[in-house]
Amino acid sequence: MSFVDYYKILGLSKTASENDIKKAYRKLARKYHPDLNPNDKVAEKKFKEINEANEVLSNPENRKKYDQYGEHWENAEAYEKAKKQQQYQGSYQGASSGYSEADFSDFFENMFGGQSSRGRGRQVKFRGQDFNAELQLDLKDVYTTHKRTLTVNNKNIRITIPAGVENGQIIKIKGHGGKGVNGGPNGDLYIQFSIVNHSKFKRDKDNLHATVDLDLYKALLGGDIMIDTFNGKVKLNIKPETQNGTKVKLKGKGFPKYKKENQFGDLYVTYQIKLPTRLSNEEKALIQKLQKLR
Repeated sequence: MSFVDYYKILGLSKTASENDIKKAYRKLARKYHPDLNPNDKVAEKKFKEINEANEVLSNPENRKKYDQYGEHWENAEAYEKAKKQQQYQGSYQGASSGYSEADFSDFFENMFGGQSSRGRGRQVKFRGQDFNAELQLDLKDVYTTHKRTLTVNNKNIRITIPAGVENGQIIKIKGHGGKGVNGGPNGDLYIQFSIVNHSKFKRDKDNLHATVDLDLYKALLGGDIMIDTFNGKVKLNIKPETQNGTKVKLKGKGFPKYKKENQFGDLYVTYQIKLPTRLSNEEKALIQKLQKLR
């Protein structure tokens, strides 16, 4: 198995902090993203390498294994188990409990399908490592259920993203982690969502909040206005003498409820009354007259 230097791929040293890794990954991922480099095979390969490096180094536990075992990091737990077993057997038989480099090589030769020169007997099955990935989406992307292709460990995985996924939420894709050893089951893929909100709506789980400007005359006299919801416009009737800061609820006009088909939260609209400016002399006179009447 050829050694892949994940630190070199991200342009970092082994002393890099978690923040250094995150910054380097985001910078390079933007630079080599397929959307910005269409039909560029070199950029596509580089993008896959960057994602693979980030999956390992951004996970403290996986990074520790990688620093210690290099290309064999995914099988670190299997090696530790075998090492403990060897130490136990050596102690039981009155032999040395040390574990030599030859033992290490034989162990991994056996792990990867070769025949150990020492004939260790039946191979033990080990579950593959779990992978972790972060997927950044815009809020509008998770308003509807859709499919998306991810590149994880040089493999394209087609997943369905349910409507209503929340920022920071983690979902598990079973069997798409590291390959099992000696016929063992594959690990799982854990995807954490980072939801960016560029809309004018504030999200609170499956409810949305918005502020709507209301002119003074409509607030005083009432009438109809058109306002934006997340998926279109609706007409609202304004009651006469509506006060600044009045809040109304539009039932079912919020965000989709996660994995609950055709169920939505509510939209809460807060009215913000805008006072007229650049009054004419005639307008000022009428307002003064109204002031006297009040």
